[in-house]
Amino acid sequence: MPMPYAERHPFEPDARFDGGDLDCGNGLLLLIRQHIDPLLPGQLLEFTSTEISVEEDFPAWCRMTGNELVSVTRRDRQRSFLVCKGALAARAERTAPTRPVAVSPRAVVPVHIPTALPPPAPAPPIPPLAVMGIGSWPRPRWMLSAIHDHMEGRLSDEDFAATAQDATRLAVDAQLRAGVDVVTDGEQRRDNYASFVGSRLDNCQLIPLTDLLALVDDPAEFEAEMRSLDVPASEVRHPAVFGPLGRGRPLAVHELETVRAITDRPVKVALPGPYLLTRIMWMECISDRAYRSREHLAQDIVRVLREEIAALLAAGAALVQLDEPVLSEVVFTGAKNARSFMCGALSEKGDAAAELDFAAELINAVAAGLPRERLAMHVCRGNWTRDESAALSGDYRPLVGLFRRVDVGMLLLETATPRAGDLTMLKDLPASVRVGIGVVNQKREAIESVDEVVARARRAIALVGAERVILTPDCGFATFADNPVASSGVAEAKLRVIVEAAATLRKG
Repeated sequence: MPMPYAERHPFEPDARFDGGDLDCGNGLLLLIRQHIDPLLPGQLLEFTSTEISVEEDFPAWCRMTGNELVSVTRRDRQRSFLVCKGALAARAERTAPTRPVAVSPRAVVPVHIPTALPPPAPAPPIPPLAVMGIGSWPRPRWMLSAIHDHMEGRLSDEDFAATAQDATRLAVDAQLRAGVDVVTDGEQRRDNYASFVGSRLDNCQLIPLTDLLALVDDPAEFEAEMRSLDVPASEVRHPAVFGPLGRGRPLAVHELETVRAITDRPVKVALPGPYLLTRIMWMECISDRAYRSREHLAQDIVRVLREEIAALLAAGAALVQLDEPVLSEVVFTGAKNARSFMCGALSEKGDAAAELDFAAELINAVAAGLPRERLAMHVCRGNWTRDESAALSGDYRPLVGLFRRVDVGMLLLETATPRAGDLTMLKDLPASVRVGIGVVNQKREAIESVDEVVARARRAIALVGAERVILTPDCGFATFADNPVASSGVAEAKLRVIVEAAATLRKG
């Protein structure tokens, strides 16, 4: 039920803007997010709107995001909404005076497209039975605070970079203590494994999942689903495209440079794959203002990923990994046009065969002309919760056809969990593809024994040969920054067990 109109607002706002006739599903929430993020808890935002549906949709957004709708006024067709960032009680608790916040709405910027890509630089080879993490590592609490403060405009780029360097060193040192052969930066700067690109790409911004409430067919069902997630929906950000995509700054080259200043071991960098990004970014009533179709959006996603991968290889990355976990959602959920949270991919999909064809085309378009042996693809079944029963189940057989088509030199697969099914499908993979085998389950608190890991690895070796096997956890230890599935101590212990098992396997 809409809030009754007040004669006037009880407080002066700290920021304000005119929303015109936009509704919540057609850009108004993007403007609200741009203006409310820089505010401190307890500060107030006022906006005006002539669109009547906002009266019903905006209170639902406030409930989902934990912001408090203070009052609504009306003058003819124009309504004015006063909303507090967080609970209004936080305003009364503030002791220091606040100043009005000036916010400039984001304008569409011109996109620069390079005429040529740099050639790859040499990189250390990755030996058989090498041990590596999949990507993410648990962030310290102070790094989590820095991520949120930076996303919401309260921490400068310079201060964020300095904090991230400290966190990266801790993550890399832990991997080196464990004895891995290939290191990652632990994705310390990222809010999660995929959506972080929204803060790096031109004409894209990060919004919380809760801001998508007005875009779904059944807002009440969506609200209930978001409340049931282990990952707080208000903390998980989603990239929203508002203009042509461009790579005005690197997505991950700066992460690579930080790691290479710490160690000379081979470095792997994980990036969200092109199919995943297309599924994440193609949201009706947002991206269709910039692109005619998801296929047109995908063309630009392919372009920016190619630019980034070429820059990473030129900077000395030994391996670039494309994360495509949503491929599992395509074959295991079945229902055409069903929405699924599945690691953040909320957009609709077509039938499985068409989606797999589309995914293979995108992956091969990204890989074209790049050194195959330095490209990998990771596919799992979801890593947003420790609850094994909440993630997808099924072996990889429905994806073997795609695995045989994609032009990457390594596949990194989730195989330690019972949900992964039978490993015999590995025999059907091309002989030229190296296979990363998940030998520990990052969702389990218990540390696997060396004997357990050796036994799992030997099953894979019997199928494809030791020269093709790489040893990894099933997935990252903290795919979503705010909801790690393991502590840093558990993560380090699990990697150390894999390293010890690799040493046993190398002895024969």
